[in-house]
Amino acid sequence: MKLSSSPLSTIRFLNFNSPLIISPLSFNFPKTTFTHFPNFSIHTTTSSPAITAAESQLAPPKPLPHLPWLIVGLGNPGKKYNATRHNVGFEMVDAIAESEGISINNANFKALLGRGFIGNVPVMLAKPQTFMNSSGESVGSIVSHYKIPLKQVLVVYDDLDLPFAKLRLLPKGGHGGHNGMRSIIDRLKGSRDFPRLRIGIGRPPGKMDAVNFVLRPFNKQEREELEFTFERGIEAVRILFLEGFDKSATVVNSTKAMEQLG
Repeated sequence: MKLSSSPLSTIRFLNFNSPLIISPLSFNFPKTTFTHFPNFSIHTTTSSPAITAAESQLAPPKPLPHLPWLIVGLGNPGKKYNATRHNVGFEMVDAIAESEGISINNANFKALLGRGFIGNVPVMLAKPQTFMNSSGESVGSIVSHYKIPLKQVLVVYDDLDLPFAKLRLLPKGGHGGHNGMRSIIDRLKGSRDFPRLRIGIGRPPGKMDAVNFVLRPFNKQEREELEFTFERGIEAVRILFLEGFDKSATVVNSTKAMEQLG
């Protein structure tokens, strides 16, 4: 895929052969279909005496293991783009990682990756390092390698069409003109059937070009408000994983409910 000459895509790609990046060998898992990510224990053992036949009839059924989720935050790599509007997807994933005690310290599939749990749900966090316009190269590889169902892939990204700091959770949809989402949909063979969490960054003021606007940092007041948005986003993801999409969408997409969370 050829990149445009816009500032969103002309920066040199991150060199994953660089010694500064953690070796992919540290995150090299066998290619297979998982009911859980490798090294995630989703069952427990006990040293209790064997249960008799009569007792087994009274014992409650074991809960089914939770399928793993992939959370992808979109953005551009490099210090130049830190804290800019186009990178709120990265920042949301960082906030989730910090809240849940997950270290994003591995590099593979052209992404920075972290693995852990949200509640008892196994999760992989990913921040593609391909630059925004080619995000699908990374996301498509991860989904294909681990054979993750698309309904278990949550993509987090900035949205010009939402008021600043507002959240919107949707089960599927188009790219809406967002080049990162366009790339992901293309790499998923045109499928749009994966959930996404959109973070509003507002519209550019006056006649400012949208490209320049999304690459601008937030001011102090916006940054303070955005921190509350990240907190609400973390809670929305917890509800999504532990109570289901419908409950989470009701909370996220309702202004009153989100105010109560805040």
